[in-house]
Amino acid sequence: MNTLDASSAISQTSLPEFPLWRRGKVRDVYDLGDRLLIVATDRISAFDVVLPTPIPGKGAVLTQLSLFWFSLLQDAVPNHVISARVDDYPRELQGHRDQLEGRSMLVQRTEPFPVECVVRGYLAGSGWKDYLRTGAVCGIPLPRGLRESDRLEDPLFTPSTKAESGHDENISFEQMAAIVGAMHAAELRDLTLALYRRARAHAEARGIILADTKLEFGTRDGRVVWIDEAFTPDSSRFWPADAYRPGQGQPSFDKQFVRDYLETLEWDKRPPGPSLPQDVVTRTREKYLEAHHRLAGAPLTARPEKGDAGGSNR
Repeated sequence: MNTLDASSAISQTSLPEFPLWRRGKVRDVYDLGDRLLIVATDRISAFDVVLPTPIPGKGAVLTQLSLFWFSLLQDAVPNHVISARVDDYPRELQGHRDQLEGRSMLVQRTEPFPVECVVRGYLAGSGWKDYLRTGAVCGIPLPRGLRESDRLEDPLFTPSTKAESGHDENISFEQMAAIVGAMHAAELRDLTLALYRRARAHAEARGIILADTKLEFGTRDGRVVWIDEAFTPDSSRFWPADAYRPGQGQPSFDKQFVRDYLETLEWDKRPPGPSLPQDVVTRTREKYLEAHHRLAGAPLTARPEKGDAGGSNR
């Protein structure tokens, strides 16, 4: 897939032949028995609130970038992808190609671990705030005198709980082990750190800093499987290397324009969220597209939008 249709946005999917298993902040997941269909919509959330204005083409970028990483790193751990070609899907789904093309994955059903596997290679976001307050990140002590956005000598593994809505909660490795078992906790930690180091090296070679990320895993037939998404701008903090300046916040390839705009409003960061103006939508979409191009080495060309920023809601 080299061209995505940005002429209209998909805020919500409808596949009447199959039960909706889960609707998250971005993804609609359908139950196909021993398989699931994951569709990345163009919804965007900020401050844990799904906004009413979608970003046309965003779901395609998330899906295509995940597929790139799953393929690149498949020798490290199995992933759940069966196919991303609509022609390979059950016949009943092929009539919904307009909702599925380029933004969906047919995947194996797994038993997900009820934790997020977070790794931090730089001192940013909530980790920076934690460090200022306690001198540690998620209970892990760090040297004194570090600056915002400093690279950490050793990446930190800082797991969290999963939240379908609202905030995830950071937990210690010992708490994670109590939830998933000591053996699985150690395996997930080691896998997360190994995947992060390889992805970080790949990104750095393309002028992008992978500051942090979150990964998810499940089990199938007794094996650990990498699931959900892989190193996308929604799940990771990407910075342009040529603009990196420690001691301050960094420009990023994600929702920066959305967050910056929302901070100018008198909004209490509770639902419902405010609508986004066209320029914020366009600039955000461009950043997602640039991230894919630089990381995957091939552009996703967005055909021009039509109409207003909201596109169509299906």
